Amino acid sequence: MFDLGPATQEMRRLVGGVADDDLDRPTPCDDWTVRELLAHIHQFSSVFTDNARKAPMRPPDGLVGDWRTAIPEQLEDLAAAWAEPGAWEGRVSAGGVEMPARDNAVVAVEELTVHAWDLARATDQRVHVQDATLDEVERFFTMFPPDPETGTGPFGPVTPIADDADRLHRVLALAGRDPGTNTTDERTGTR
Repeated sequence: MFDLGPATQEMRRLVGGVADDDLDRPTPCDDWTVRELLAHIHQFSSVFTDNARKAPMRPPDGLVGDWRTAIPEQLEDLAAAWAEPGAWEGRVSAGGVEMPARDNAVVAVEELTVHAWDLARATDQRVHVQDATLDEVERFFTMFPPDPETGTGPFGPVTPIADDADRLHRVLALAGRDPGTNTTDERTGTR
């Protein structure tokens, strides 16, 4: 077991920093706007909460009108659901892939972390990532490693990155993101 609370709290903070005029801004996610990214965050938070509780999945509903309240509440519920020992038992499905529940939690924290960076980047915010969270996100990429022949990871081509890049930027590169030189994250203090 590990605590999803820090990753959900950070996402809640970032969602709270989204302005109405940010909704149509582009994000680092495959042609998604901030509005579409927020809808995805709400959807995957619901799915991973349902998985923790072994409940039937709810159908996706796009960006709900009360997203400023609904997404933070769903994220809080997600952390609470995975705080229960039973959440880590059995098998569940994510994205059509069946896996042990404990591995599903790793997928959840990877989604929270990478999309927190996406949201921060798109809305000119700073992202805070704890080392314990990065431990689990790195574990995700050992569970779903890039293909050594094609250099394609679970989200597309791995982005080349400098040898001296920090942990967060290495994870982002594995997720096909280009952290570049104009990103900011408070954990490393780099810009």
